[in-house]
Amino acid sequence: MPIKIPSGLPARAILDSERIFALEKPEAERQRVRPLKLVILNLMPKKIETETQLLRLISKSPLQVEIDFMKTSTHEATHVSADHLLKFYETLDAFEDNYYDGFVVTGAPVEHMPFEDVDYWDEFKRILDWASTHVFSTMYLCWGAMGALNYRYGVRKIDYPQKVFGVFPQYLQDEYCFLTNGFDEIALQPHSRLAGVNEDDVRANRDLQILTWGPQSGPGLIAARDFSEVFALGHWEYGKYTLAEEYERDMKKGMTNVPFPINYFPHDDPSLEPLFSWRAHGNLLWRNWLNWVYQTTPYDLTEVPQLRREKRLGTDRSIRHEPGSPRKDDFAPFAHDSYGVIVG
Repeated sequence: MPIKIPSGLPARAILDSERIFALEKPEAERQRVRPLKLVILNLMPKKIETETQLLRLISKSPLQVEIDFMKTSTHEATHVSADHLLKFYETLDAFEDNYYDGFVVTGAPVEHMPFEDVDYWDEFKRILDWASTHVFSTMYLCWGAMGALNYRYGVRKIDYPQKVFGVFPQYLQDEYCFLTNGFDEIALQPHSRLAGVNEDDVRANRDLQILTWGPQSGPGLIAARDFSEVFALGHWEYGKYTLAEEYERDMKKGMTNVPFPINYFPHDDPSLEPLFSWRAHGNLLWRNWLNWVYQTTPYDLTEVPQLRREKRLGTDRSIRHEPGSPRKDDFAPFAHDSYGVIVG
């Protein structure tokens, strides 16, 4: 929540420089409050499992949030009942005249395919075009992030011969960023993907910033400079057993490009309980994002298109910090651990 301070307090300048959001008394008294409105485009096959993961994170915020669910019309889900989709999901047609504070676009198990070969790619682009005028801030996950970075910013996808699979250290790149405020210098993030993004394309685009980066997994969190779009390449939303279930699924399929999940089972022993080592940072990221949206979104959501056209979103619009560089020394976190928890 924002802090309310006396008008003219000298500390305001310092707080602003550290990107801590503070309201002076007249601003606070003018502020109107309402529930946040979110819509989730759920592209994952197991709809209910993904819904639960996301709602669990969203519920940790003290804010009241109203949520709608969106589906594609050009792809028929097979891992959930048609009844469930009919009851809780709508296609873009039902949302075209609606405005939202936040939009969440999940991943999908299609990262190994060229974008143009995904049967709902054209619809995906139409949805992103709609969001660019009707949504204040969008959180993209995994393939959703890759697709949006490609379509919106021309960032190329890179296919991998072997799946990036497990829990990987991510180095914090900007300690004062709203989204990563409170993060430790090293955050652990689950990854499960056969593709990534071209880092040179990201770094060359002045509208983007890398917020976390790992030596094995590359960028884990990327954001637009005004936070209108946030891209999580990993899965902070995953539950404790999700990677184990995915590994079992991939092995049953006979996949040979999926390694044993790294840094997940103690001593690499799948008979032991996996470690839920990313939960705190997952909760923190989503609280920070919802809090930022709450603090900066207009009360009247019909103002969103004009704000986006004029590039007047958020509190950070005039700040253009360079993200910090990855560590230049040979420090390798957790290379040796007596518990056998984090290796490599």
